[in-house]
Amino acid sequence: MALLVVLFIVMAATILSLGFLSRSDVELACGENMILRTQMDYLAESGLEHAKGLILSDNNFLGDWEALGQQLVDSSDDYYDVNVVQLSEYNYQITSSAYREKGGEEVGHSSLTAELRLDPCIAYWAELSTAISQRVTINGDVYCNGNISGSGYVRGDGFASGNITANVEGQKNESVAQAPVSWPGLEISYFSPGYCIASDVFSAYVSDSNAVSSFNYSEDNPAGVCYYSGDVNLPGNVSINGMLVVDGDLKVIGANNTITAVKNFPALLVSGEVIVEDGGTLEINGLAQVGQKLVISGSAANVDIDVVGGLFIANGSIEGAISDTVSVNVTAAPAIASIQTWPTPGNPVRWSPAAGAFFRSIERN
Repeated sequence: MALLVVLFIVMAATILSLGFLSRSDVELACGENMILRTQMDYLAESGLEHAKGLILSDNNFLGDWEALGQQLVDSSDDYYDVNVVQLSEYNYQITSSAYREKGGEEVGHSSLTAELRLDPCIAYWAELSTAISQRVTINGDVYCNGNISGSGYVRGDGFASGNITANVEGQKNESVAQAPVSWPGLEISYFSPGYCIASDVFSAYVSDSNAVSSFNYSEDNPAGVCYYSGDVNLPGNVSINGMLVVDGDLKVIGANNTITAVKNFPALLVSGEVIVEDGGTLEINGLAQVGQKLVISGSAANVDIDVVGGLFIANGSIEGAISDTVSVNVTAAPAIASIQTWPTPGNPVRWSPAAGAFFRSIERN
């Protein structure tokens, strides 16, 4: 009887021990799974930050982009895939999927989808106090080193060193001590008589005519730089696939003028004023930097100025624009307004109108 009792006690202790060990194994496996899930979540977030960094800093970043099998550590078994879709000029959808591979199989997985918004993203910069006419629409953020007033429309945020009384749909940031982005800092000397791409030097097209003519980039002039010294006219029906550089005033006197920048280069650089006469129209795709101001002359009518990229005015603002047949639209487009120039061979300088970005939403898939 004593032996049977001892046997039953030993058997009971064994069963209890096996149960404890089994529960311990399950809890240990659960703990390992929680650690794995947390690691995959953080790795997926790293993929989101990877895409965010490229969008903000890489001038050659394309709107729709995908990278597979990315790693933080080369020797690890952890990977992430990133997919980016551009939703608008300054909104992106990013999907990041993280996983761990063992023996050719995925043993852990986490996927996140986020919407990234570039903010602030300056569409229009005025170095002096500006009154935005009701004929002017800014689709993006505005910075002014002074006061922003007028009855025009700003479909974005306003930043001013002074006060803001204009129609700003977003936040009004008054009395700011510093501009949200730096000034592009383009100089005429960067492009005339030649310009640099990396360590190579190319010659710009130089004209002494007082009228701008159509031009297209070429192998010898890959940025399509057209340089004019002195005051010149845009007579109408002028198409430039490249960059127009004017060391003087540019007068728009005709219709159907278009300037489309080459990737990484500005579209327009004018040291003086841009003056638009009656019937003048101009479409700019890229960054436009103006030394003085953009003026709609007197009683000019049938005027259409459309800037997709960014308009940066050094010592003035947009003036005139009174007639109801005048339309000035400036739309932020950082993908085409971002530039990379070489003031000297081999020393690139990158610039973007987008100063930052935030995730509007992050969802687990």
